Amino acid sequence: MRIIFVSLAVVAALLLLSACSNDTVDTESSVEPLVVGVLQVEPVNMRLSAETIAQTEGAKEIEIRPRVGGIVLKRHYHEGMAVRANEPLYLIDPDPFQKNLAEVQAEFLEQSIRAMKAKTEKERQEKLVAENFVSQRSYDNAVADLMITEAALHALKARVQQAELDLSYTTVKAPIDGITGRSLISEGALVAANSSVLTTMTQISPIWVRFSFSDNELARFNGRLSEDNVEEVILILPDGTEYPISGTINFAASEIDPLIGTQQLRATFENPDRRLLPGQFVRVRVISGRTDDVFLLPQVAVMTSDLGRYVYVIENDNVVAARQITIGEWIGKDWIILDGLHPGDQVVINNLIRLSPGMVVSPERLDASAVLSSGHY
Repeated sequence: MRIIFVSLAVVAALLLLSACSNDTVDTESSVEPLVVGVLQVEPVNMRLSAETIAQTEGAKEIEIRPRVGGIVLKRHYHEGMAVRANEPLYLIDPDPFQKNLAEVQAEFLEQSIRAMKAKTEKERQEKLVAENFVSQRSYDNAVADLMITEAALHALKARVQQAELDLSYTTVKAPIDGITGRSLISEGALVAANSSVLTTMTQISPIWVRFSFSDNELARFNGRLSEDNVEEVILILPDGTEYPISGTINFAASEIDPLIGTQQLRATFENPDRRLLPGQFVRVRVISGRTDDVFLLPQVAVMTSDLGRYVYVIENDNVVAARQITIGEWIGKDWIILDGLHPGDQVVINNLIRLSPGMVVSPERLDASAVLSSGHY
């Protein structure tokens, strides 16, 4: 009896294990492969570019100094406002200069009369000496007197012109179109010619943008950027939007700075609405030439490991594999892929955190317009 009971127990246990095994197989077979979105990549030709941080600065930054000294009677401009070239900024007391001009003009008039008299005397002596009524010495003296009075007249004419200039300098005018700074003197202050700084002005249209690239970054542009090989400079504002007006290079250093290993560059941008101000930190994208047979991927598809950047691709039988890649710069929200992909590769775009190499998935092809910021290949 005992032997029969044990045998029945063993048979029951085997039947139970078999049932559990069948349930497990049924459960596993009922799990569907993970659905992932994929982008089939195709080679494209892209403009060769590089991007870096930059800072704006005024094209001209000028200290406004008086060219004559005196008491400042009035400030004509509002601090921080835009002014046009030749608009008045300050008025220096003109009275002393008006009086000086009047005195010099009177001296000039007096000397003009002397010159006229000397000319008349010279002409008279010329006729008399021709008829031998006067000596040659008398005629020579008349000629010398005329030359002396005319020389004095020229000197006084120069003094009149200088006095007129000094009077005009009592109105301090803007030398350029630009933005005025804070006034450094107040009305009633005494200022000295060519030394006292009244205010500053900054020309912001055009505005300049300074930036630099390392020698490694310059390698893709054959080692150097210049006015000749840069096609376009694009300015990216702090909020990520592109400035609507493109710029041009107006300075490129002829050598790499040995201390920091960079080439210094400067671009100029028109700034008609004064949207850009000196001192802003922005980014610039420099376009120079083209690169062939590269690929575009959304940034979310590119991952990083200790070995570098990689993506997941779909291989035979819908098996996931990791693929090492070499990236370039980004355009919008897309990476430029320089190496590691082939035409027709299917790159996984979503559900990346749930993937691992060797998994079998169900790929769902996505349209490029849905995943690339450029909208297409």
